[in-house]
Amino acid sequence: MRYERLPQLDTNVSKICLGTMTWGQQNTENDAHAQMDLALDLGVNFWDTAEMYPSPPDKDKQGTTECFMGSWLAKTGRRDEVVIASKISPMSFLRGGQTRFNKDHIQSAIDDNLKRLQTDYIDIYQLHWPERQANFFGNRGYDDQMSAQDLSQLTPFLETISALNDEIKQGRIRAYGLSNDTAWGVMRYLWEAEKNNLIAPITIQNPYSLLNRLYEVGLAEISHRENIGLLAYSPLGFGVLSGKYLNGKRPKGARLSLYDRYDRYINEEAKRATQAYAKIAQDFDLDMAQMALAFVNSKPFVTSNIIGATTLDQLKSNIDSINLNLSDEVLAAIESVHQKIPNPSP
Repeated sequence: MRYERLPQLDTNVSKICLGTMTWGQQNTENDAHAQMDLALDLGVNFWDTAEMYPSPPDKDKQGTTECFMGSWLAKTGRRDEVVIASKISPMSFLRGGQTRFNKDHIQSAIDDNLKRLQTDYIDIYQLHWPERQANFFGNRGYDDQMSAQDLSQLTPFLETISALNDEIKQGRIRAYGLSNDTAWGVMRYLWEAEKNNLIAPITIQNPYSLLNRLYEVGLAEISHRENIGLLAYSPLGFGVLSGKYLNGKRPKGARLSLYDRYDRYINEEAKRATQAYAKIAQDFDLDMAQMALAFVNSKPFVTSNIIGATTLDQLKSNIDSINLNLSDEVLAAIESVHQKIPNPSP
């Protein structure tokens, strides 16, 4: 395993992060425990969850993923061996659908996170997506509704930062990060923190894959120059970049076979791009999923690559991508596809 330094925490985190959002939907508690055992045995010491998980969201299952992680921590006593990231999520079935990133809601959410996780601290606490409307979750453009928002009706950035700094002082979180945010949002948090001599966010969790490299437009430079690392999610585009959906296939039990809400990964342009990437993997005798993950692993602005799996075989293969270094010829072939079919799955 390779590790990246989080200097703000004086902590090394694995370049591969264990994603958990299938736990409670596609994976049982026993499955989840087996995944945590295997991941840690293979050097993956960084795990990501959220209060709304599992995903797709389900009011009746909300919090199950954290509970599975918590029962593993209680059973094994290995809390000090892992770095845990979780989130406050502005879901319709949480806090009456009126979540604000203010002191009361952050405090209440962390109370519940900690109870489910059976721990007394979270290493990185993330804002799952902005209060304001922005172009995330498949939105490529910036529409009139976004531009017409009155941000004075939302929680001020300074209030959110102050609330999170208070939680750091209390020791309930060690640091905080953003998620699904834009270049403007990230810089606004950094600016407010610096101006008020407060602790700034240290990570941002956004999508990044061969099918969606929009992070490179603006945000990658922020990661580089402002020392705020990317935690890349959906690096396989919900499994599409494993090649298992090629030629119209719908494997039984696979996420896109079960749920149609993620169809942005299988639009016509995405299918064309995926076919082209599959050919590169074939031409160079590479496992397609490992090639896609190795591409993400290679980026210097990526602190950790969040992989998920429903089986132990998938998990081990995905983790093994850390040992694959793509040649200049493979990278050139990937770039050629990207130039022709850029970012089909925002």
